[in-house]
Amino acid sequence: MSEHLTILPILLPLIGGLLLLLPPLCNSIERQRLAALTVATLTLISAVALLLQSQAEGIQLYVLGGWQPPFGIALVADRLSTLLVLLTSVLGLASLLYACAGDDRAGAYFHPLVLLQVMGINGAFLTGDIFNLFVFFEVLLIASYALLIHGGGKQKTQAGFHYVALNLVGSSMFLFALGILYGTLGTLNIADMSTKVAALPEAEQALAKAGGLLLLVVFGLKAAMLPLHFWLTRTYAAASAPVAALFAIMTKVGIYSIYRVHTVIFGASAGDLAFMAQPWIWPLALLTLLAGSIGALASPNLRELTANLVIVSVGTLLVSIALQNEQATAAGLYYLVHSTLVCAALFLIADLIGQQRGKAADRFVVSRKVRQPILLGVMFFVAAMAVAGIPPFSGFVGKVLLLQAAQNATEMLWAWPAILLSSLITIIALSRGGTTLFWRRSSDKTQAEPASAWHIAAVALLLVAAPLMVVLGGPMTAYTQAAAEQLHQVPESLHLLLPGGPS
Repeated sequence: MSEHLTILPILLPLIGGLLLLLPPLCNSIERQRLAALTVATLTLISAVALLLQSQAEGIQLYVLGGWQPPFGIALVADRLSTLLVLLTSVLGLASLLYACAGDDRAGAYFHPLVLLQVMGINGAFLTGDIFNLFVFFEVLLIASYALLIHGGGKQKTQAGFHYVALNLVGSSMFLFALGILYGTLGTLNIADMSTKVAALPEAEQALAKAGGLLLLVVFGLKAAMLPLHFWLTRTYAAASAPVAALFAIMTKVGIYSIYRVHTVIFGASAGDLAFMAQPWIWPLALLTLLAGSIGALASPNLRELTANLVIVSVGTLLVSIALQNEQATAAGLYYLVHSTLVCAALFLIADLIGQQRGKAADRFVVSRKVRQPILLGVMFFVAAMAVAGIPPFSGFVGKVLLLQAAQNATEMLWAWPAILLSSLITIIALSRGGTTLFWRRSSDKTQAEPASAWHIAAVALLLVAAPLMVVLGGPMTAYTQAAAEQLHQVPESLHLLLPGGPS
């Protein structure tokens, strides 16, 4: 079984999602819940086992059909991909737990759609081939289209139309980029591309650069990088709470793809094309931070505020990519895990607050008192402290590591003010929002139902990461540092990723 462990985080949700579409599982919501939670738990266990295996034995290469790279379909489980597969599995389980309180009844096929999206995201993290990255992108996007409009409604339909239209344009651009790169390099295997890009003749370098920068645009759209970020706020605010929580990992798929392509293929070993995207990423990172921060201040409700905080986290991660060193990548990976889990928790908390405030929902207006002010207040406080980067929670550690990764005066001049000012604005926005939601009330009377055990379990699963990542800060930072070294030191891994040698 251990030799097939790499494919299990893809295979389990795929088979589980398909089985949920068939009788007798599809005829009962209770059976669907039990089956989906079982599959999600098994996926999480397989993700933990795969991470431990890659940590103990190094990079795991899984070849489908016996076709050795660079010709066949290959899955690559290294420290980076397994960390993100584990993160996705946790999010998937939390989303399903939350939905079991009743959100899954709003429309059909919620549970199989969540499992299929988890399968697509895990596949995107594990693939060793850019074409299969495109395939898994399409799988996760198709599932996300249906999840976004799950339950129906005017806002969801409108947001869904914009979301689908933009991603179809992005998919078309992705195919153009793949055609350009395959025409110049003769391969789409990531490891094989990294060996060929430095040897490109000068006449073909311009084409390869165009393909690489086109991929930056595509991944920037997926990651909500400015000026391609305008779809995110409306989309995430319109989605149901468990879907928005799962969508918190979607932008990170784009960030991960930028890490892979512009560190492995167009990184230090790319010759004349080395770090070709860096002049673009620096200003876009800072502008994305600015756009997210302004959006956070202008947000009329907690859901939109959280969506803008996702944009802030994307800008922060782009800063770690722009710094282009192992320490910055390690800090970025730590911050990626933290920000994804905390933002997902905030989406769920916003929904719980909205349910207990009546017609005012989670808008920053005077309204009646929430039914459980202590429980929801503590949840909001922990999430707000963590996402703003205030000690002793994980956001503080992540941002300190990023500040330390700026290694010269020029980098400090760009990175430090942007990260610190965005943190200050986040504190102001969350303080204003929290004060309005919990202290400014028109009445102490409420008839709202208390949060269910499903709700509390889902939020607790996500929020526990904020203190846990600090308590386990030593092992966590050691792991992300090793993952960053593995990502940057491409030549040392080639004998594993290309068993037959570069083609």
